Amino acid sequence: MINVTLPDGSKRQYDDGASPADVAESISKSLAKAALAAKVNGEMYDLNRPLEGDAEVAIVTSRDEEGLELIRHDAAHVLAQAVQELYPNTQVTIGPVIDDGFYYDFAREEPFSTEDFERIEKKMEEIVDKDYPIIREVWSKDEAIETFKKIGEDYKAQIIDDIIPPGDPITVYKQGDWFDLCRGPHLPSTGKLPKAFKLMKLAGAYWRGDHRNEMLQRMYGTAWANEKDLKAHLVRLEEAEKRDHRKLGAQLDLFHLQQEAQGSVFWHPKGYMIWRQLEAYIRRQQDEDGYLEVKTPQLLNSVFWQQSGHWDKFRENMFVVPDEVPSTDDEAPVLSGDAELMALKPMNCPAHVQIFKHDQRSYRDLPIRMAEFGCCHRNEAHGALHGLMRVRQMTQDDAHIFCREDQIGEETLRFLKLFERVYGDFGLSDISYKLATRPEVRGGTDENWDRAEKALADALTAAGLDFDYAEGEGAFYGPKLEFHLTDAIGRTWQCGTFQLDYVLPDRLDAEYTGSDGAKHRPVMLHRAVYGTFERFMGILIENYSGAFPMWLAPTQVVVATITSDADGYAEKAAQRLRAAGLRVEVDTRNEKINYKVREHSVQKVPVIAVVGAREAEEGTLALRRFGSKGQEILGLEETAEKLSDEATPPDLKRAKV
Repeated sequence: MINVTLPDGSKRQYDDGASPADVAESISKSLAKAALAAKVNGEMYDLNRPLEGDAEVAIVTSRDEEGLELIRHDAAHVLAQAVQELYPNTQVTIGPVIDDGFYYDFAREEPFSTEDFERIEKKMEEIVDKDYPIIREVWSKDEAIETFKKIGEDYKAQIIDDIIPPGDPITVYKQGDWFDLCRGPHLPSTGKLPKAFKLMKLAGAYWRGDHRNEMLQRMYGTAWANEKDLKAHLVRLEEAEKRDHRKLGAQLDLFHLQQEAQGSVFWHPKGYMIWRQLEAYIRRQQDEDGYLEVKTPQLLNSVFWQQSGHWDKFRENMFVVPDEVPSTDDEAPVLSGDAELMALKPMNCPAHVQIFKHDQRSYRDLPIRMAEFGCCHRNEAHGALHGLMRVRQMTQDDAHIFCREDQIGEETLRFLKLFERVYGDFGLSDISYKLATRPEVRGGTDENWDRAEKALADALTAAGLDFDYAEGEGAFYGPKLEFHLTDAIGRTWQCGTFQLDYVLPDRLDAEYTGSDGAKHRPVMLHRAVYGTFERFMGILIENYSGAFPMWLAPTQVVVATITSDADGYAEKAAQRLRAAGLRVEVDTRNEKINYKVREHSVQKVPVIAVVGAREAEEGTLALRRFGSKGQEILGLEETAEKLSDEATPPDLKRAKV
């Protein structure tokens, strides 16, 4: 007999050789029906794989994260089987699970088309209907290589030859006559795969990710536990497509990107107006919270980056510049190759340490909160760039807090309150928190780590925030807090940062005089609220779908005329609204009012103030709100007062109360 411990702590006995399926069946028939696999001593097992002695067993269903990953894994295998049945000369390579789905890379001379998707999906459904048992087999390395070569699967044979050590066994999974190399686990049969999958797109991919190798065809799909979840995902994708910040950026004339400045943004007046509001807002928050703003150089000698440690660990992502005047001689090389090297800064922290070191510091001076809207450059690969979300030139709302160890908790709590207040002002209140703890390879002593992790955990608790631990995911130099926000359509973004650093102050020899008269290293807290302005702007554009709240909108009011007789009054009204602090445009074009309203609605202007002969005579405005079909008639003075109040940034509105 073997002893099985269930998740609730209860224990049961089973015959030797029993499987997780037997465990599920003994608990309830409904659990046996829903079971997809099991976690056995923390390791994923096929449902029918025999247990090897006493074990802790948890049955996995489609409700579990592991169950959904299993569904996506099997969907990839069913895709590969369907493709090979329909297109027999196709070789399969790899097919991993990814966020929201899976992909499979195929080697085939003739290119696939998205028009093939319907046929492939139909074949996948047929494979599900046939309910093939999925059987795990263990082969020797030589047997596996020989078998895959015999059926023309040279890529699979190469994978086995390259990554499997000699003498190690290999697991192969069969479903019907089709089989594939795989570590598993898998569903008990193809019939367990929900018909909640869809093929999404095609792309090219080099074999083993190396551009010197053959180009393969990558087929992406999505898979879910049920049809309802699939439909919800497709609706989210459709909504995300509409909200794409790159499309809205062009539509609303906010910014553009171009080939000659890869990863750097050309901000147009409207986009930069939003930027200015964001910068003014966060500057007010930092001023109120006791930060001192600084400005540091863009270009620094490589010696500086060697001291900080970035030269060895981050150099491939730095823009390196020789410190010399380029030659203008057409016959000579532009650069000599002998000059000292400098680098554009990829982050601000080492420069802030230099300011800290410039004066003698006492324990009484701490904490020092040093902030900078620092423009940084990172040499990201062209293929990794993505609109505002991944750029090469970025501006951070960066700050570093130099403090004593006994101040870590207090400063963490202070930042958490700042972070929560700021994100609340943007309507981003659905935030989850994680505390990333010590990694296996790390600097500092265990005692320091114990104190630092406890201080961060205590601060989260004191702030009344629920949080999860991200075990082992802290930085080399200390634990960190992760902030995950959910936007208007349910997507999750990681924004802002709070990291605790023992290492950089030591590397760059920062110190203060303690109460004991001795020299001590400060603790350095790296923190940002937005993260980078570019990415935060991208998130806001998509979250608001381009319809910014009044205080952020680049144009807050458009005064549009019905007839030319109202042109003079329109200008007068605009001047009064501008005097009230509003950003106003006037539209006196010789166009019909419905055309003007439509055009400004496409631009998502919050308020369109329509004026005609009657409004000019009565001194009123007909206000039309974005997204509303009705209108409100108000006097000019009342309009100025009301809209000025609506356009007041939330922090300044609080200050009035």
